[in-house]
Amino acid sequence: MKKEIHYFLTAILFFTRIPCPKWVNHSSETLNKSNRYFSLVGILVGSIAALVYYISTFLFTIEIAIALSMIASVWTTGAFHEDGFADSCDGFGGGWTKEKILIIMKDSRLGTFGVIGLFSILILKFLAIEALSVSTINIPLLIISGHAISRFIATILLYTHPYVRDIDSSKIKPTTTQMSPKSLAISFFFGILPLLFFKNYWVFLSLLPLLISYWYLGGFFKKWIGGQTGDCAGALQQVAEVVFYLFILVLWKLY
Repeated sequence: MKKEIHYFLTAILFFTRIPCPKWVNHSSETLNKSNRYFSLVGILVGSIAALVYYISTFLFTIEIAIALSMIASVWTTGAFHEDGFADSCDGFGGGWTKEKILIIMKDSRLGTFGVIGLFSILILKFLAIEALSVSTINIPLLIISGHAISRFIATILLYTHPYVRDIDSSKIKPTTTQMSPKSLAISFFFGILPLLFFKNYWVFLSLLPLLISYWYLGGFFKKWIGGQTGDCAGALQQVAEVVFYLFILVLWKLY
Protein backbone atom coordinates (compact mmCIF):
# COMPACT_ATOMS: atom_id res chain seq x y z
CA MET A 1 0.00 0.00 0.00
CA LYS A 2 2.85 2.38 0.84
CA LYS A 3 4.34 1.83 -2.61
CA GLU A 4 0.99 2.54 -4.28
CA ILE A 5 0.66 5.79 -2.33
CA HIS A 6 4.18 6.67 -3.46
CA TYR A 7 3.22 5.98 -7.08
CA PHE A 8 0.09 8.13 -6.76
CA LEU A 9 1.97 11.02 -5.16
CA THR A 10 4.61 10.73 -7.87
CA ALA A 11 1.88 11.11 -10.49
CA ILE A 12 0.62 14.21 -8.68
CA LEU A 13 4.15 15.60 -8.46
CA PHE A 14 4.82 15.02 -12.15
CA PHE A 15 1.50 16.14 -13.62
CA THR A 16 0.41 18.96 -11.30
CA ARG A 17 1.67 21.88 -9.25
CA ILE A 18 0.11 20.42 -6.10
CA PRO A 19 2.77 20.23 -3.34
CA CYS A 20 3.91 16.75 -2.29
CA PRO A 21 6.10 15.51 0.57
CA LYS A 22 9.83 15.93 -0.01
CA TRP A 23 10.41 12.17 0.07
CA VAL A 24 8.38 11.74 -3.11
CA ASN A 25 10.67 11.38 -6.11
CA HIS A 26 10.20 10.75 -9.80
CA SER A 27 12.84 8.19 -10.67
CA SER A 28 12.25 6.43 -13.97
CA GLU A 29 11.09 3.23 -12.24
CA THR A 30 8.67 5.02 -9.92
CA LEU A 31 7.39 7.24 -12.70
CA ASN A 32 6.67 4.29 -14.96
CA LYS A 33 4.65 2.72 -12.14
CA SER A 34 2.85 5.99 -11.38
CA ASN A 35 1.18 6.10 -14.80
CA ARG A 36 -1.47 3.72 -13.42
CA TYR A 37 -2.83 6.71 -11.48
CA PHE A 38 -2.97 9.22 -14.32
CA SER A 39 -6.75 8.88 -14.48
CA LEU A 40 -7.01 9.36 -10.73
CA VAL A 41 -4.95 12.53 -11.09
CA GLY A 42 -7.50 13.50 -13.73
CA ILE A 43 -10.27 13.08 -11.15
CA LEU A 44 -8.31 15.31 -8.77
CA VAL A 45 -7.64 18.02 -11.37
CA GLY A 46 -11.21 17.78 -12.64
CA SER A 47 -12.55 18.11 -9.09
CA ILE A 48 -10.58 21.31 -8.58
CA ALA A 49 -11.89 22.71 -11.87
CA ALA A 50 -15.43 21.57 -11.05
CA LEU A 51 -15.29 23.20 -7.61
CA VAL A 52 -14.13 26.48 -9.12
CA TYR A 53 -16.98 26.27 -11.63
CA TYR A 54 -19.57 25.52 -8.95
CA ILE A 55 -18.49 28.37 -6.67
CA SER A 56 -18.20 30.80 -9.58
CA THR A 57 -21.78 30.18 -10.70
CA PHE A 58 -22.95 31.92 -7.51
CA LEU A 59 -20.92 35.02 -8.31
CA PHE A 60 -20.65 35.31 -12.08
CA THR A 61 -22.27 34.27 -15.35
CA ILE A 62 -22.00 30.71 -16.60
CA GLU A 63 -19.52 31.80 -19.25
CA ILE A 64 -17.18 33.32 -16.68
CA ALA A 65 -17.57 30.28 -14.45
CA ILE A 66 -16.50 27.99 -17.31
CA ALA A 67 -13.54 30.22 -18.14
CA LEU A 68 -12.39 30.29 -14.51
CA SER A 69 -12.80 26.51 -14.33
CA MET A 70 -10.58 26.05 -17.37
CA ILE A 71 -8.00 28.46 -15.97
CA ALA A 72 -8.01 26.54 -12.69
CA SER A 73 -7.27 23.25 -14.46
CA VAL A 74 -4.48 24.83 -16.52
CA TRP A 75 -2.93 26.38 -13.42
CA THR A 76 -3.20 23.12 -11.46
CA THR A 77 -1.35 21.15 -14.15
CA GLY A 78 0.99 23.92 -15.22
CA ALA A 79 -0.52 23.64 -18.72
CA PHE A 80 1.21 20.25 -18.96
CA HIS A 81 -1.13 18.69 -21.51
CA GLU A 82 -1.88 21.94 -23.31
CA ASP A 83 1.85 22.38 -23.85
CA GLY A 84 2.07 18.86 -25.28
CA PHE A 85 -0.81 19.58 -27.65
CA ALA A 86 0.75 22.86 -28.83
CA ASP A 87 4.16 21.22 -29.33
CA SER A 88 2.53 18.41 -31.30
CA CYS A 89 0.76 20.92 -33.54
CA ASP A 90 4.06 22.67 -34.19
CA GLY A 91 5.99 19.45 -34.72
CA PHE A 92 3.61 17.67 -37.04
CA GLY A 93 2.55 20.90 -38.72
CA GLY A 94 6.06 22.11 -39.50
CA GLY A 95 8.11 18.92 -39.79
CA TRP A 96 8.23 16.48 -42.67
CA THR A 97 10.65 13.91 -41.28
CA LYS A 98 10.81 12.11 -37.94
CA GLU A 99 13.98 13.93 -36.96
CA LYS A 100 12.59 17.37 -37.85
CA ILE A 101 9.31 16.71 -36.06
CA LEU A 102 11.08 15.67 -32.87
CA ILE A 103 13.41 18.67 -33.02
CA ILE A 104 10.49 21.09 -33.39
CA MET A 105 8.55 19.40 -30.59
CA LYS A 106 11.57 19.69 -28.33
CA ASP A 107 11.81 23.44 -28.95
CA SER A 108 10.26 25.38 -26.06
CA ARG A 109 9.19 28.21 -28.37
CA LEU A 110 5.61 28.26 -29.62
CA GLY A 111 5.03 28.49 -33.35
CA THR A 112 2.10 29.39 -35.57
CA PHE A 113 0.65 25.88 -35.66
CA GLY A 114 0.86 25.62 -31.89
CA VAL A 115 -0.83 28.97 -31.30
CA ILE A 116 -3.67 28.23 -33.72
CA GLY A 117 -4.13 24.69 -32.43
CA LEU A 118 -4.14 25.68 -28.77
CA PHE A 119 -6.52 28.58 -29.34
CA SER A 120 -8.86 26.37 -31.37
CA ILE A 121 -9.06 23.51 -28.89
CA LEU A 122 -9.55 25.80 -25.87
CA ILE A 123 -12.33 27.69 -27.63
CA LEU A 124 -13.97 24.44 -28.69
CA LYS A 125 -13.75 23.10 -25.14
CA PHE A 126 -15.32 26.29 -23.78
CA LEU A 127 -18.15 26.31 -26.33
CA ALA A 128 -18.96 22.64 -25.76
CA ILE A 129 -19.26 23.05 -21.99
CA GLU A 130 -21.22 26.28 -22.45
CA ALA A 131 -23.70 24.54 -24.76
CA LEU A 132 -24.16 21.76 -22.18
CA SER A 133 -24.68 24.25 -19.34
CA VAL A 134 -28.27 24.85 -20.49
CA SER A 135 -29.06 21.14 -20.24
CA THR A 136 -29.94 19.07 -17.21
CA ILE A 137 -26.46 17.55 -17.20
CA ASN A 138 -24.42 17.90 -14.02
CA ILE A 139 -21.62 20.17 -15.29
CA PRO A 140 -19.21 19.60 -12.35
CA LEU A 141 -19.54 15.84 -12.90
CA LEU A 142 -19.08 16.38 -16.63
CA ILE A 143 -15.83 18.26 -16.04
CA ILE A 144 -14.49 15.61 -13.66
CA SER A 145 -15.42 12.86 -16.11
CA GLY A 146 -13.80 14.65 -19.02
CA HIS A 147 -10.50 15.00 -17.20
CA ALA A 148 -10.52 11.38 -15.99
CA ILE A 149 -11.59 9.53 -19.13
CA SER A 150 -9.33 11.58 -21.41
CA ARG A 151 -6.29 10.68 -19.32
CA PHE A 152 -7.19 7.01 -19.55
CA ILE A 153 -7.30 7.30 -23.34
CA ALA A 154 -3.84 8.89 -23.25
CA THR A 155 -2.49 5.97 -21.19
CA ILE A 156 -3.60 3.53 -23.89
CA LEU A 157 -1.11 5.29 -26.19
CA LEU A 158 1.64 4.72 -23.62
CA TYR A 159 0.73 1.03 -23.53
CA THR A 160 0.54 0.37 -27.27
CA HIS A 161 3.15 2.72 -28.74
CA PRO A 162 6.90 2.73 -28.04
CA TYR A 163 8.57 5.84 -26.71
CA VAL A 164 10.64 7.20 -29.59
CA ARG A 165 12.72 9.96 -28.05
CA ASP A 166 15.98 9.51 -26.19
CA ILE A 167 15.17 10.39 -22.58
CA ASP A 168 18.51 12.15 -22.17
CA SER A 169 17.68 14.51 -25.03
CA SER A 170 14.11 15.32 -24.03
CA LYS A 171 13.32 18.80 -22.79
CA ILE A 172 11.47 17.43 -19.76
CA LYS A 173 13.12 14.83 -17.58
CA PRO A 174 12.20 12.34 -16.37
CA THR A 175 9.31 10.99 -18.41
CA THR A 176 7.09 7.93 -18.38
CA THR A 177 7.97 5.49 -21.15
CA GLN A 178 6.35 2.18 -20.21
CA MET A 179 2.88 0.95 -19.28
CA SER A 180 2.09 -2.50 -17.88
CA PRO A 181 -1.24 -4.34 -18.34
CA LYS A 182 -1.90 -3.95 -14.60
CA SER A 183 -1.30 -0.21 -14.76
CA LEU A 184 -3.59 0.11 -17.79
CA ALA A 185 -6.36 -1.77 -15.95
CA ILE A 186 -6.07 0.52 -12.92
CA SER A 187 -6.09 3.57 -15.19
CA PHE A 188 -9.22 2.24 -16.90
CA PHE A 189 -10.98 1.79 -13.55
CA PHE A 190 -10.37 5.38 -12.44
CA GLY A 191 -11.02 6.66 -15.96
CA ILE A 192 -14.58 5.35 -16.13
CA LEU A 193 -15.37 5.69 -12.42
CA PRO A 194 -16.97 9.17 -12.70
CA LEU A 195 -19.21 7.94 -15.52
CA LEU A 196 -20.96 5.64 -13.06
CA PHE A 197 -22.48 8.68 -11.33
CA PHE A 198 -24.40 9.85 -14.40
CA LYS A 199 -28.07 8.98 -14.30
CA ASN A 200 -28.00 7.97 -17.96
CA TYR A 201 -25.65 5.08 -18.74
CA TRP A 202 -25.74 5.99 -22.41
CA VAL A 203 -22.76 8.12 -21.44
CA PHE A 204 -20.61 4.98 -21.69
CA LEU A 205 -21.10 5.15 -25.46
CA SER A 206 -18.58 8.00 -25.31
CA LEU A 207 -15.89 5.31 -25.18
CA LEU A 208 -16.51 4.62 -28.87
CA PRO A 209 -15.55 8.06 -30.27
CA LEU A 210 -12.76 8.27 -27.70
CA LEU A 211 -11.27 4.98 -28.89
CA ILE A 212 -11.64 6.15 -32.48
CA SER A 213 -9.70 9.30 -31.55
CA TYR A 214 -6.98 7.13 -30.01
CA TRP A 215 -6.91 4.86 -33.05
CA TYR A 216 -6.63 7.75 -35.49
CA LEU A 217 -4.03 9.80 -33.62
CA GLY A 218 -2.11 6.68 -32.60
CA GLY A 219 -1.89 5.67 -36.25
CA PHE A 220 -0.87 9.19 -37.22
CA PHE A 221 1.93 9.27 -34.65
CA LYS A 222 3.08 5.80 -35.65
CA LYS A 223 3.23 6.78 -39.31
CA TRP A 224 5.30 9.93 -38.81
CA ILE A 225 7.57 9.21 -35.85
CA GLY A 226 7.20 5.48 -35.23
CA GLY A 227 5.62 5.75 -31.79
CA GLN A 228 4.85 8.38 -29.19
CA THR A 229 6.39 11.02 -26.98
CA GLY A 230 5.03 12.77 -23.90
CA ASP A 231 3.82 15.57 -26.16
CA CYS A 232 1.81 13.07 -28.21
CA ALA A 233 0.15 11.71 -25.07
CA GLY A 234 -0.65 15.27 -23.97
CA ALA A 235 -2.14 16.04 -27.36
CA LEU A 236 -4.31 12.93 -27.24
CA GLN A 237 -5.52 13.85 -23.76
CA GLN A 238 -6.63 17.29 -24.94
CA VAL A 239 -8.35 15.94 -28.03
CA ALA A 240 -10.06 13.15 -26.05
CA GLU A 241 -11.38 15.61 -23.47
CA VAL A 242 -12.96 17.78 -26.16
CA VAL A 243 -14.32 14.74 -28.02
CA PHE A 244 -15.95 13.58 -24.79
CA TYR A 245 -17.72 16.92 -24.27
CA LEU A 246 -18.83 17.06 -27.90
CA PHE A 247 -20.21 13.52 -27.80
CA ILE A 248 -22.14 14.23 -24.61
CA LEU A 249 -23.54 17.32 -26.34
CA VAL A 250 -24.71 15.22 -29.30
CA LEU A 251 -26.10 12.59 -26.93
CA TRP A 252 -28.05 15.23 -25.01
CA LYS A 253 -29.55 16.66 -28.21
CA LEU A 254 -30.63 13.19 -29.35
CA TYR A 255 -32.08 12.04 -26.03
